[in-house]
Amino acid sequence: YQGLSPLEQELVERLVHSSGDLELAPQVAWTPQACALGAQALAKGAVILTDTAMAAAAVAPMARRTFANPVHTILEWAPAKVLGSTRSALGMAAALEALAPTPLVVLIGSAPTALERLLELVAAGACAPPALVIGMPVGFVGVEESKRHLGASGLAHLRLEGSKGGAGLVAAACNALLRHAWLAADQDP
Repeated sequence: YQGLSPLEQELVERLVHSSGDLELAPQVAWTPQACALGAQALAKGAVILTDTAMAAAAVAPMARRTFANPVHTILEWAPAKVLGSTRSALGMAAALEALAPTPLVVLIGSAPTALERLLELVAAGACAPPALVIGMPVGFVGVEESKRHLGASGLAHLRLEGSKGGAGLVAAACNALLRHAWLAADQDP
């Protein structure tokens, strides 16, 4: 892939390998320096906050082996019953409040409503911006809109354009950043 830093190249290769989709590469988008900022935050112990237990389970082993980053899911804070919203949106708001002012790397692979709530709270100044948002919700309802909103947010982020995404891909992206940061620190993954 042309014009990518070594870290960006690693990340795109990891996403293509994890998805088995050679057409995925042109759909990967990010803000300038997003990969480097994410790797730096993870190396400094940023909390990894995911929207699903699946993403948390896929990231936790690499996080443990590298910088011992705490890994949480917004579902830990989500109410059992919800009226007028989604569990993911309410869980995101509660998690951001509970984890403040800890630096965060946020992974959204399933819940566009959680991504939208994060963007709303940051825009309103109700919480500090995460060090990095990996926004790759999958599906057809609200997914592409939430990714467009992320793209326009000004936050440091990685996203996957279109309807593709998922827990496995956000985990692959985060694991690529963890591995790169660990190897840059001359450690053995």
